[in-house]
Formats: sequence, structure tokens, C-alpha cells
Amino acid sequence: MFGLFFFILFTPGVSEFLCTSPDLEMSYTFCDSTAHAFMFNLTPCSTMNKPVWKATLSWIPRSDITFLKVVFNVWYEGARALHWKEVVCSGADDEYVECSTLKGETIATEFDIKGARITFPKGDYNIILQGFSDDSENNMVICLNFTMIVKQDSF
Repeated sequence: MFGLFFFILFTPGVSEFLCTSPDLEMSYTFCDSTAHAFMFNLTPCSTMNKPVWKATLSWIPRSDITFLKVVFNVWYEGARALHWKEVVCSGADDEYVECSTLKGETIATEFDIKGARITFPKGDYNIILQGFSDDSENNMVICLNFTMIVKQDSF
């Protein structure tokens, strides 16, 4: 039984539910067709009166993480709402211990997503999160496509 669950969890193209509640539904898929050893969890599953979401991430990268640039794009009802880039790991004096992860090692971490302080209007959101191992954004190491459906306005 465990082997089957592991296979389903990391199968490319399969949508994985993060959470569902009366006011929010979230899921994700990988942007590429390659299987990933990856798990992401988010709590609480609500957009109502929650200042911070708690995120848990487990990932086994297929390359060394000495440099990591994250590109974050959010679309709301089909229109671009946010475009953000950040160099998370530069290879020198990095703030995060995950920045020295070698190919095949497991990254297991918890962090806060403070963007939950934002009031999200009711509607459909598409969030693309890309990670690159170079500043020119040619070598993608991971790409996730999140779907977020806010079912009711919070005001």
C-alpha cells in the first residue's frame, strides 16, 4: 500500500490537493512531465482572518542547490496580478541551510507564508512557481502550477 501511495504522490501530471474548506480550495501540478520527489502542505486551509499560513516542504532535488532563483507569477481571473523574482541562494553567505543541498539529499523545511495577510477576492487564481539554478533562468530545477479557488469574499 505505501509503495502505491508514493507512486501516486509523485506522478507527473496528477493534480495533488493541498486543502479544501468552505472558503478555499488549493491544488498543484508540476509544469513538466518529469516525476519529482516532492511534498508540500499548507495550513490552515482558509483565507478568512488568518495572518500567516504554515507551509511544510519536502523535496529531493535532481541537482545541487548552490544557486537558486525563484520566479513567482500570480494570475487572478486570467489577468497577471503579481510577478516577483528573488535569488534565494547565491552560493556565498546564504541565509538558508537548504542552499547547500546536494543532488539526491532531502530538503525538509517549514516556513511561514505571510502573504496570507492579503485579502483575496473571490475567484480563481493560477500561481506558477519556478526555481532556476542560474540567474539567466535557463536551467529550471522545479516548476509548480498551483490552483487556488477562493470561494467567498472575506469582507
